[in-house]
Amino acid sequence: MPATLNRASQIKEIPAADARSAKVLQAIKLYQRRPDALIQVLHTAQGIFGYLPLSVLQFVSRELKIPPAQVYGVATFYHFFSLKPKGEHQVVVCTGTACYVKGAQKILDQLAADFGLKPGSTTPDGKLGLEQARCIGACGLAPAVVIDEEMQPKMEASRMTAMVTAKTGVAR
Repeated sequence: MPATLNRASQIKEIPAADARSAKVLQAIKLYQRRPDALIQVLHTAQGIFGYLPLSVLQFVSRELKIPPAQVYGVATFYHFFSLKPKGEHQVVVCTGTACYVKGAQKILDQLAADFGLKPGSTTPDGKLGLEQARCIGACGLAPAVVIDEEMQPKMEASRMTAMVTAKTGVAR
């Protein structure tokens, strides 16, 4: 089999001197290397790295003795985890039924027009990222938007750009 088909061999290892990998390893040891602690370990790793690069998934797989496909499957199944770097500031638009009916798509369209963002993307300078969530559990506040972990209830598309700029300092 040609080496180019073996993607695992193309993933760069986390340098042993990287203090972040030591923190992830500390969390793994805290959970006694139990495979059922995978989600908690991934949360810790994402908190440390800001996202889950493939090298981190490979490291967690090896240390917990879990197949890489299983670790990748968990990391891609749950909305909270990200395999790509997020922006310094994050905007999350709820697109659950109540929020969608009350204008979530207009909010997403406004962010696309003003900042060039689509869900799952980050501005080229890495300052602002946009995510959409199927439901954030704030149906009574629809349409709900979260800017840097702060809930913005009953948001209107016409106020979105000014709100993002005021909360993050990022201008269009």
